[in-house]
This record gives sequence, C-alpha cells and structure tokens, in this order.
Amino acid sequence: MANLRDIRNRIDSIRNTQQVTRAMKMVAAAKLRRAQERIFRTRPYAYQLGAVISRLKEQLDAAEHPLLQAREGSQSVLFIVVTADRGLAGAFNANIVKEAEHAMAAYETARAAGNLHVLAAGRKGHEHFARRGYNMVGDFRGVFDHVEVETARKIVEQAVDGYLNGSWNEVKIVYNEFRNTIAQNRIVEPFLPIPKKQFLTPIMAAKGAGGDEAADPREIPDSIFEPEAESVLRELLPRYLRYQVWRVLLESNAAEQGARMVAMDNATSNAEDFLRNLKLKYNRARQSAITTEIIEIVSGANALEAG
Repeated sequence: MANLRDIRNRIDSIRNTQQVTRAMKMVAAAKLRRAQERIFRTRPYAYQLGAVISRLKEQLDAAEHPLLQAREGSQSVLFIVVTADRGLAGAFNANIVKEAEHAMAAYETARAAGNLHVLAAGRKGHEHFARRGYNMVGDFRGVFDHVEVETARKIVEQAVDGYLNGSWNEVKIVYNEFRNTIAQNRIVEPFLPIPKKQFLTPIMAAKGAGGDEAADPREIPDSIFEPEAESVLRELLPRYLRYQVWRVLLESNAAEQGARMVAMDNATSNAEDFLRNLKLKYNRARQSAITTEIIEIVSGANALEAG
C-alpha cells in the first residue's frame, strides 16, 4: 500500500503543477496579446524613421554628426543584450545569450584588453554575463516588469555617452525579434555608429513595416527638408536612437510572452502525459494489491478447511 500512496502523492503533485502551468499559459497569452498590439503600432514609425535618417545621410557628409562617424583606433565595443527578467520561457534566454556570445567571439582581443563591455537589459542576461566576469555597464534588471520608454532613454544615454567620450568605438544590440507566437528571429544589429545603409531585420526585409508591402521603409519618395537637412538630422538622430531601442524592448517583450506561452502549453501537455502513465501504473498496482489480497484470503480459507 505504501507504493500506492507514493503514486497517489505523485499524481496530486503533477496535477497541482499542471494547474500552475495552465494558469501561466493563460497569463502569458493575455500579455502576448497586449505586447503584439504595442509592437505592431511601433514598427511602422520606427522603420519609416530609419528610412528618413537614411535619406538624410545620403544628402550629408558623415562628418556632420559624430554619431555617424566610424571610429579609428583600438578595438572597443559595447554589446547591448536584451533578455528576459524571468525564466520558464523555454530556450528564449539561452538562445539569445548564445547568439550574443557567438557575436562576441569576434572581439576576443578587445575582451582580453578589457575593452568589451556588456549592457544587459533583463535580469537573466545581466546575471549570466556578470558571473562570467564581463565588464558590465549599468543595471537594467527588472525592466520588463513594466516596459517603459524611460528605460529606452536611459539605455541610449549610456550607449551614446560612452561612444562620444571614447569608452567604446562601436555599439551592437542583440535581441529577439518577434516573428510569431512560436518563433523568434535572433538579431545582432549595429547601433553605433549609425550604419550608412539602413539595417533590415528579416521582418522588414520580407514584409516591410507592420507586414504591409506598401509600407516598406526601403521605398520612400524624394524629400525636401525644411529647415536644412543638417538641422533635421541633429533633431532626429537622438529620437531615432531612442525609438529603435524602444522597438527592441517591445520586440523582446512580445517574443518572451510568446515563448513562455508555448513553453507552458508544452509543460501542461507533458503533465497530462505523466498523469495518464501514472494513473495506469496506479491502477495496475492497485489491481495487483487486490489480487494479492484475494489470493491470501483464499489461501487462508483453504488452510482452515484443510486443518
């Protein structure tokens, strides 16, 4: 009977776990719906703003603004790595950390010289790189509890200040781009200096902004800038950088909720399989115990009759 009791305890434990995973799936689905709405509203403006910046750069010399100038000298780089604050999202965090480390492998000389820096937005990424001795910049743990534009502003300030004062001469940003509920694109995007040609993510390249071919940011008519292009560029560049980081945070947040919803759905299904097997095992053990009891009773009765 002890064996039956152990199986019953396991069944109760797995059933409780299944209730938790089912609830977490529903919460992630609700958050994903809101996150999708935000990213679909943000993408078109962010992409078209990038197209305007590209058109301005075509009309101006890169020397017109320090954020457009490629830096010479010793190799020094900042990686902005966007992960989640929490786990239970499948391989979401592990995949983006692996992608960042793969990109960092090209900068081993910079790391050996202490010139490779990491700004991690999200607790998982921050703790991963801090444990491994990377030069950490800022502390952006817990930012996905409430995703705010102010977070994007602070990240951009740190990245730009370090770029202008020479702490690093290159900035890259690594994040998950939301593709659909079950898949994400892992992106390594150049951030500073602002690339001469607009960077296109797979979503942008395939569908244009917001999934509409007519909204493709690569296709923009000839423009006349008023006031002069230099003034417009100086005004738009800080806004462009902030909005790109804001888009990245929203992309990662939507991708995280999609990954968590899928992970919790799989966990719920796996728990159902466990329960089915345990119930079968329990019934077999129970049947075996009953059969054993019947045999003992019959044997005892036969022994009494024989006596």
